[in-house]
Amino acid sequence: MRKFFGFDQLGTNYRREIIGGLTTFLSMAYILIVNPLTLSLGSIKDFPADLRMDSGAVFVATALAAAIGSLMMGIIAKFPIALAPGMGLNAFFAFTVVLTYGVPWQTALTGVLIAGIIFVLLSLSGFRERIINAIPAQLKHAVGAGIGLFIAFIGFQSAGIIVNNDATLIGLGDLTKGTTLLAVFGILITVILLTRGVNAAVFIGMVITAVVGMIFGLIDAPTKVIGPVPSIEPTFGAAFDAFASPGESIFTLQMLVVILTFLFVAFFDTAGTLVAVATQAGIMKGDELPRAGRGLFADSMSIVVGAILGTSPTTSYVESTAGVAAGARSGFSAVVVAILFILSLFFFPLLSVITAPVTAPALIVVGVLMVASLKNIEWDRFEIAVPAFFTVVAMPFTYSIATGIAIGFVFYPITMIIKGKAKEVHPLMYFLFVIFLCYFIFLV
Repeated sequence: MRKFFGFDQLGTNYRREIIGGLTTFLSMAYILIVNPLTLSLGSIKDFPADLRMDSGAVFVATALAAAIGSLMMGIIAKFPIALAPGMGLNAFFAFTVVLTYGVPWQTALTGVLIAGIIFVLLSLSGFRERIINAIPAQLKHAVGAGIGLFIAFIGFQSAGIIVNNDATLIGLGDLTKGTTLLAVFGILITVILLTRGVNAAVFIGMVITAVVGMIFGLIDAPTKVIGPVPSIEPTFGAAFDAFASPGESIFTLQMLVVILTFLFVAFFDTAGTLVAVATQAGIMKGDELPRAGRGLFADSMSIVVGAILGTSPTTSYVESTAGVAAGARSGFSAVVVAILFILSLFFFPLLSVITAPVTAPALIVVGVLMVASLKNIEWDRFEIAVPAFFTVVAMPFTYSIATGIAIGFVFYPITMIIKGKAKEVHPLMYFLFVIFLCYFIFLV
């Protein structure tokens, strides 16, 4: 096992990988609660019950899709990256495709399935890997830093430290609120542990925060340990229903827009996350990501599997950086995450303690670690600084990793051409320039 995952070459061991995997799982366990609520449109009161997805089935589909995806990523690509249904993608699925477009959720799952199959073909052809390797190192560093700011922003927001402000869009939250104070406490504890050089600082910080939250009544202690596993029958295989009448359900302009949007967001969310996590873990070899093709194949297959099970597109989770910060370096940590997702089917009541105040400090501190890649960008070269800056700031400002990448990649060829360095731009970057322009013109 140690030899298969390359523990010696990566300077890791079972303890670090298990702690790293557990930290990653705890950082992303919220998806087990959020995804069923989102896909079942639980926040929409007047939506007909017969048009909703079954929340219990979605919970099981979410856990199984995350487990299978993480297992494939860990064994096939050997990356310390976990997968699960993506935030943002699930909101697009539920609120745009189902609620706004009026597309039945079964047909929406068909769109996910088709997008996943296209991804598998692109991955097997090596096209996705060539695109990632064609991205200049400067922009890869910008992507990593931008994702760091983005997840830190998510952490501040979920903790209530940053809140909505009608006058200025965002503002400082109520720092006297119990849950917000608990998150601030978690940040302080994690920072202290990291400053002292504790390897498992992020994980230990989360455990201490959860315990303190239960002591002060800010987090409800679980009432039981084991609960029944819901049935997956309502969603399993529903993605194939639309193939009975493809002319009415699949071959439409609306479905084309749905599939293209799933393709675009999932493609570049995954690309950005792979590069960011690999950079933090020290896996990158120069400007290229080793085994990128395997990682992309595992990611693509997980989308297909997730669609069949009954959930929105799965993607590589940026929360994997929390596990890397806790010591994870190999695919074994992803296998640990997969096992924990399987166990979560039976121990769902215990997940009630993994609330926003517990996970927010991990996201914020990991964001601090990730923005360190800004030092590798040549800010004194304006033709590089402009696209890098837009890539970094657009992610938190637009609340989208993919949009941040798109904006930066549109400006990169422009500034390089004006600077007289058009030949230094990889041909695929010009191709992406056209694709991104079409995305902003026709899909946004």
